[in-house]
Amino acid sequence: MRLLYIVTYDICNDKRLRSVYRLMNGYGDPMQYSVFRCELSDKERIQLMEKLHKVLKHDEDQVLFFPLGPASGEREQGIYALGRPYVAIQRGPVII
Repeated sequence: MRLLYIVTYDICNDKRLRSVYRLMNGYGDPMQYSVFRCELSDKERIQLMEKLHKVLKHDEDQVLFFPLGPASGEREQGIYALGRPYVAIQRGPVII
């Protein structure tokens, strides 16, 4: 089962920041600076975490995964936005 995640990161070095951004682009859609919306299976989440583990400097950087429930579930309709409205990105399955 694929779950929807909001993934945020705080990276202290510009080179690592660019590496993390490029890596995240392969797994999800950017929403804001350092915030991605990702639909991931357990296998994909573990792969992403392993790849991030190799890039991060663990005493300086942080990546947080917030599970929101099943992809295409009702959680996404419960997002409240101020300013520009939130629009869910319609995307087909990701094959890695």
